[in-house]
Formats: sequence, structure tokens, C-alpha cells
Amino acid sequence: MWIADKWRDYELLDCGESQRLERWGNILLNRPDPQAIWRKSDPDAWEKADGVYVRSREGGGHWENRRMPENWQVGYGRLTFLIKPMGFKHTGIFPEQAANWDFIMGKVRERKGVLSVLNLFAYTGGATLAAAQAGAQVCHVDASKGMLAMAKDNAALSGLRDAPIRYIADDALKFVRRERNRGRRYDGIIMDPPSYGRGPSGEIWRFESDVPRLIEECAELMSGDPAFFIVNSYTAGFSPSITGYLLNRILAKRFGGTVEAGELGLPVAATGLALPCGSTARWRRDGE
Repeated sequence: MWIADKWRDYELLDCGESQRLERWGNILLNRPDPQAIWRKSDPDAWEKADGVYVRSREGGGHWENRRMPENWQVGYGRLTFLIKPMGFKHTGIFPEQAANWDFIMGKVRERKGVLSVLNLFAYTGGATLAAAQAGAQVCHVDASKGMLAMAKDNAALSGLRDAPIRYIADDALKFVRRERNRGRRYDGIIMDPPSYGRGPSGEIWRFESDVPRLIEECAELMSGDPAFFIVNSYTAGFSPSITGYLLNRILAKRFGGTVEAGELGLPVAATGLALPCGSTARWRRDGE
């Protein structure tokens, strides 16, 4: 398990009974987490939450605001992110992805020259900013114009307003095919595909049928000396080994290198254990 344990502005205080209690800066949030099937360690601590996401029996839910601001900021290293409680319990970033941000920054910095990185399903730009902060040129693609706007806000907050980042509102697969036809190549590719979704023109996306095809098409975009390829997954029922298998079959078969697959995790302050939070498969060149 890759554990995101370098945070200072974020802390998973406790989890249990299908919930997690988190500190985002100085704001405490109580959000659902179906994997936390054990009992809470300190039930009294949960009463201090400034905001609680309440699930609806009909699906979705809403935020119960106790003392929660409309938005605020947290930092990770030299990066700064806007936190904004949104629908479906989201806050604007996935803190466990910091483990991948560290990996990306390391891969970019150890290479000579400027790497070109493609970030698909890029959301609010955590991986984009990690790559840009380390010195890469980044193409940031997401179907949601609202998420693109938030990614630009995060870039400005992080001092990266003028960094070489292209922001594109597009369907991931269609964009990849156009880039291939244009002859563009990338040294690193990151993707965080949803389990199910729709593109800006109503395109339907399903993880199990579309991810293998997208990885194959992205392999055509890799440069002659690629550095890394990352696939994240939060899709229930798909273990890290599945995406690892795909990268071995597609990337390692073509370029050599090494594939690693595992869970992402967050340390739990109350227990000293780690909460699993999705999975990642990483391909990298051998010797790097």
C-alpha cells in the first residue's frame, strides 16, 4: 500500500461505521466511507465536526453545515488547493492521491530536459500541479468546465498561473485520438477514470469496457523514451492487479520497464493503521 503520510493540512482523525472524520486545515468534516465497517475509536470526537455529509435514502445526499465556510484552502508542500464541499461528498481533492503526486514529481525531476505530461480525467488538478511544479509541460483534460475552472484556481493559488499547462474540456478518448492524429507525443500519462460517466457531448463511459481501449490508444501517444504511466481506480470490484495486468500487457510489452500495482491509503490518527482509499497501477522505465 502506498500511504499518503506527508500531509500537514490534512489528517484522517478516525473512521468507522461507514464514515470518516477528517481535518482539512482547521475545519473538521464527517463524510461517508463504505469501507470503514468497524466501530469508531472515539465517538465523542465526531461531535466536533464543522460539516457533515448526510446520505439520502433516494441516493446522493447533502451537507449539513454547522460551522463550515463556503470554501477554504489547504497546502501540500508548495501546492495550494481550494477546498469546497460539493455534491456526492466531494471536497475538491482526494488526499490519498498525494502518494501519486510525490511519485510524479520524482519522475519529472529525475529526467533531463522538460517532460510532456498528459493528465486525463484531471479533475481539479492535483496531479497536473505536481507535474508542473516539478518542471513538466502538462495537458490537463477534463469533461467538466467547472472542474477546469477550479483547476485553474488551484494553479493560481500554487503560484503556477503562468506554468505551461493547457486546459482542455473534452471527452478523454476523443481527445486522445485527435492528439494521435496530430502527431503529439507525451513522456508521461496519468488517468483517473470514473466508474461511469458522461462526456461533454453525452458520451457514455464505463470503466470495464473503456479503460482497456483507452490505455491501448494512449500507448500510441507515448514518446520514444517515455517515463511513466499511471492509472487510478475507485471502481468497486476491480483490484489493483487488474489495472496492473493491463499495464503489463500494453505498456510493459511495448516499452519494457516495470509495473507496480497497489492500494492507496491514508494513515488513521486514532488507530495508527491505514484506511484503503482506491487503487493505482504505475508503469515506469527500468532503472528509474
